[in-house]
Amino acid sequence: MSTPVPLSVLDLAPVCEGSDIAAAFRQSLDLARHAERLGYRRYWLAEHHNMPGIASAATAVLIGHVAGGTSTIRVGAGGIMLPNHAPLQVAEQFGTLDALYPGRIDLGLGRAPGTDQATARALRRYFDSADAFPDDVRELLYFFEPARPGQPVRAVPGAGADVEVWLLGSSLFSARLAAALGRPFAFASHFAPGAMAEALAVYRREFQPSARLDRPHAMLGVNVVVADTEAEAKRLFTTQQQAFVRLRRGQPGLVPPPIDDIEAFWSPAEKAMAEQALACAVIGDPAQVSAGLRDFVARHHPDELVLTANIHDHAARVRSFELAKAAYA
Repeated sequence: MSTPVPLSVLDLAPVCEGSDIAAAFRQSLDLARHAERLGYRRYWLAEHHNMPGIASAATAVLIGHVAGGTSTIRVGAGGIMLPNHAPLQVAEQFGTLDALYPGRIDLGLGRAPGTDQATARALRRYFDSADAFPDDVRELLYFFEPARPGQPVRAVPGAGADVEVWLLGSSLFSARLAAALGRPFAFASHFAPGAMAEALAVYRREFQPSARLDRPHAMLGVNVVVADTEAEAKRLFTTQQQAFVRLRRGQPGLVPPPIDDIEAFWSPAEKAMAEQALACAVIGDPAQVSAGLRDFVARHHPDELVLTANIHDHAARVRSFELAKAAYA
């Protein structure tokens, strides 16, 4: 029997109705400690802005909080939206994290703003667009190289840091860039699966070996919710379905509790949109999730999976990750 591909966790530090941001941070650390104990490989946090239900805007700060409260699991960004930042500042932040937690820090880079247009303008006061993303990535990688004699600008900390840099995306753009740079690639199939198969094919076909990576290495995102029964798992998943539809309605808010009748919540058009966007989802009892994950791996052949679960109740969320790991292993 082949060895299952490694599983990781993607967390948005959800702020749930009836709770607050401080509780979200405590729960993220608690989930990370469980993930470490359960044998998950990575614990990633994602940059989003101006979203009341997501508390991971200051991503590097939160990575430090999680890495400081764990000891072996890799911790990183899935990802940092590079157009919002100067490459030197990102190199310094993640160089600092690597110095504090050596050999454990990942940096996934995306080119989307991670927010709405008004907030993007507020973030990018001195930056016009994401068109310079490939150049910014190369500049950032340059700052992670060992400093050279006479180098006029160096990242301190950052030069020579052992940060594992990934490219993230939901299109062919980042797939091609990751291939050209010889870097691992993570596809956002958990919310934008449309181009997944083509992006994987392009990445693998065009991959150029680098000093960091000698062969393609791709990770796919999957929504996974596990409970003792299929009915309860589907009910827990209504939290994610509601949050997705509310965002598309222009009504982002705190993470809502699950509901008994999702059909009464959305219109047929909203249902179709949500089901298309969240198509990479495995929802059910442990046996169903075991079969579903193995089928997903057999069809798409990822090198890793990163699981995300937007569940309102923290205990149910922790248990879902416990059941998923046990079922898959």
